[in-house]
Amino acid sequence: MEERLVSFTLFGQKFSFYSDAPQEEVDGAVDMLREELEGTDLAARSTVPSSTMLVLGCLRIAARYVKLDQQYNDFRASQGQSIAQLIDKVSDSID
Repeated sequence: MEERLVSFTLFGQKFSFYSDAPQEEVDGAVDMLREELEGTDLAARSTVPSSTMLVLGCLRIAARYVKLDQQYNDFRASQGQSIAQLIDKVSDSID
């Protein structure tokens, strides 16, 4: 896919960058960031620079990703153990 200019507005500021990601992925990422920032205390938002708010929002999303990634890895490991145990039982019953 060819790169194109993507623009969006947050905190009254326009942000632009080039991306080759599909539009629905870009829209989803921007929507996720907006949702994350909407959950932030309004009083704090008025005293913290928008650039700081954006970084904090991204860090919160990254922290959720790290947690989900760990949960996924734990799930895969437990599934691998379950499959190995099942294979052992089947092998034992065949012998």
